[in-house]
Amino acid sequence: MLVLMVNMFIAVGSFGIIIPILPAYLESIGEGGMAAGLMIAIFAGAQLVMSPVAGKWADQYGRRIMIILGLAGLTLSMFVFYGFDSVWMLYLSRVIGGVGAALLIPALFAYVADITTMEQRAKGNSYISAAMSLGIVIGPGIGGFLADYGLKMPLLVSALISLLATVFSVLVLKESREKELNQLMETVTDPMVKKLAQSVKKPYFIPLVITLVMSFGLMAYESVLGLFIDNQYGATPQEIALMITATGIVSVIVQLFIVDRIVRVLGEGKVLNIFITVAAAGFLFSLFASSYTFFFIITLIIFLATSILRPVINTLISKLAGNEQGFAMGMNNAYMSIGNVLGPTLAGILYDVNISYPFILGLVILSFTITLSMSWQNRERKKLVSIEAK
Repeated sequence: MLVLMVNMFIAVGSFGIIIPILPAYLESIGEGGMAAGLMIAIFAGAQLVMSPVAGKWADQYGRRIMIILGLAGLTLSMFVFYGFDSVWMLYLSRVIGGVGAALLIPALFAYVADITTMEQRAKGNSYISAAMSLGIVIGPGIGGFLADYGLKMPLLVSALISLLATVFSVLVLKESREKELNQLMETVTDPMVKKLAQSVKKPYFIPLVITLVMSFGLMAYESVLGLFIDNQYGATPQEIALMITATGIVSVIVQLFIVDRIVRVLGEGKVLNIFITVAAAGFLFSLFASSYTFFFIITLIIFLATSILRPVINTLISKLAGNEQGFAMGMNNAYMSIGNVLGPTLAGILYDVNISYPFILGLVILSFTITLSMSWQNRERKKLVSIEAK
């Protein structure tokens, strides 16, 4: 678990470094809200295409090789991002990075499922999510500092740190599954469309849909966050870094010390409903934020809710998935990617029309998510009680 946490921390931290300089960097090459949205949407689109295949490969060929290949893809992406100023090459780097993330994330969460019991699953997923949040904490802080040495410097350091994560995994990470089990896996990889169709019949289909619509709303918010506070409040790269770092610290604390306890007391279902509602309320209040400080507090609340929701819904899907952890995590990543494609794309378009529209969009989508979650839980109450007791 410690190796996985370090792995995730370095991988996410390497991207977090570029967050504070992204608004200024895009402005320097003559780009705005549309490009910011597409940066995330293209990354997520590549994840969407690759995730079902990657989940299958994680079951078939093992978790370790997929994690290493995923990190290698992220590393190459960062070097391309550093080496070119053309927006089309930046989009290419996001395609490469999305493929890398698709290989990495399902394998990593399937690895967690391999080495934890059902009782430990929520805690294991929380630890990985905490490592992700810690990377978000450290990365932007370093990026804000490095911005004083030029907009390109955070990009170079990001690429080098990602390379370090790849080498670390090659040297330290061991396979979590028995070789004999891998040999029994089906060798034919179905097309993504067929896998999405198969997922409709799975017991975790509605949680996958919740993942999609939740990701849509949250990424609509996150994709324009830096641009918004730069435009609305004149925030500097250092102030953007401070906001992201503070939200990351909250996420780390919550995921390490609170998520597991809340789930034990309330169960995954109630936690899901409560904190989707909290996130939606945050979107509502963000429309009335009159200062950087007020918006800062609202953002902390939204990220707090998000940091609880992500490991909880991963755990819920994992418990419902049984023996097909790789497929389930791959589909989870695919549905999340659909939301990550649509959310930032629409948010970027709407931002260029009116900077408040992305937040209205997120509020509407999260309100729909609350209704969907409560409806599904009422229908599947007995099954949920059974798995929450595990």
